[in-house]
Amino acid sequence: MSIDFYDQIQKFVGLEAGTQDGHDEVNQAMIRHWVEAMGDENPVYVDAQLAAESIHGERIAPPVMLQAWVMRGLKHRPESGGSPQDDLMNVLDGAGFTSVVATNCEQEYDRMLHLGDHLRTRTIIDSISDEKQTALGTGHFLTTRVEYETLEGEPVGRMLFRILKFKPGTGRSVSTEEESPPRPLRPRPALNRDNQFWFEAAKEHRLVIQKCSDCGVLRHPPRPRCDKCGSYEHGAVEASGKGTIYSFVVIHYPQVPSFDYPLPVGLIALEEGTRLVADLTGAEASEFKIDMPVILEWQDLDPDLTLPAFRPVKL
Repeated sequence: MSIDFYDQIQKFVGLEAGTQDGHDEVNQAMIRHWVEAMGDENPVYVDAQLAAESIHGERIAPPVMLQAWVMRGLKHRPESGGSPQDDLMNVLDGAGFTSVVATNCEQEYDRMLHLGDHLRTRTIIDSISDEKQTALGTGHFLTTRVEYETLEGEPVGRMLFRILKFKPGTGRSVSTEEESPPRPLRPRPALNRDNQFWFEAAKEHRLVIQKCSDCGVLRHPPRPRCDKCGSYEHGAVEASGKGTIYSFVVIHYPQVPSFDYPLPVGLIALEEGTRLVADLTGAEASEFKIDMPVILEWQDLDPDLTLPAFRPVKL
């Protein structure tokens, strides 16, 4: 970054970026929407009787709603003529810092807001950092100070709001010469006395199904007691590995580093009559269909974990 450019943008520090009057007074409807969305159950926000008995003496607005009372609407159109903040953005855009992301804000409160308060703000450009290298890209942190007061001029709070203006494509990346970090292991199954035999068989590439020793009913997932006859005695039979897709999902998010995405996962109806959940492989996610014939293949994921997966049968 050149010294001339740094000096150029520092000239904006301390300038007023504009004023804004709130469209609406502090009102119960907006407060109710806010607390329901946030799951805040403090009664002083919505219950007139309990609020009257509180230290506040009446209903108040959640303090962190401060910004909401003067926030511009979606259809807001700025008046003709740029503010110093608009001019600063144009200077940064012209230097290639065209991307923006909000990073954080800090609020301070002078008093609680009550129903009927009507607010306005005055915004000042508080600080502009020198050039920083971030994971998103090379850029400048721009902080504005927003002062909140009533229309009568009584201060009620202030906020520092910070954004990063950065050059796209300049973020930190792992050097191609460096080794990639090792991929995390797949999540471990919760093993217990009822299901451990199943995972041990999987390590031997055997797909087994629990079988009641008294009535012969097959069941999966493994459990201690037969649902049909109530017996606690059981053994296992080995499945053929043939079946059809009873149902399936394709997972995109949230993403866990130990899996590849998109991740198709199927509920497989085995020809023996039981069903199990397993990864679907051998085709694009868009190719899997309900009732598609599939066949077992084994995934040796690491020395301690082997799991079944199913791929389409090639007809």
